[in-house]
Amino acid sequence: MRIEIAGITLQGRHGVLAHERQDGQSFRFDVELELEEPGEDDIDATVDYRDVAACVREVSDGRAYQLLESLAAAVAEELRRRFPVSAVRVRVGKPELDLEGGRATVVAER
Repeated sequence: MRIEIAGITLQGRHGVLAHERQDGQSFRFDVELELEEPGEDDIDATVDYRDVAACVREVSDGRAYQLLESLAAAVAEELRRRFPVSAVRVRVGKPELDLEGGRATVVAER
């Protein structure tokens, strides 16, 4: 079974540039979890989405990462550690990135 949680939007102080780390910016997390089908209709038989979102926030708030790749890897590793999942996929995006020539969204996936 797959659970997807898309669009967890958090403020973070991640990035290479000093102003990114000082001022902070918005990050969007999309998480996919592979787990066993719950045997009953009970929240204790599966993964609670609120706990997943809280885990993403804890990792993001826990330290500043220079690379989106490192942030995505840290979130994926912590989700694997905390929850009974067989696979995890994490996408982290910077939706408000200023690049020469305009604005863009940059995404890293682990």
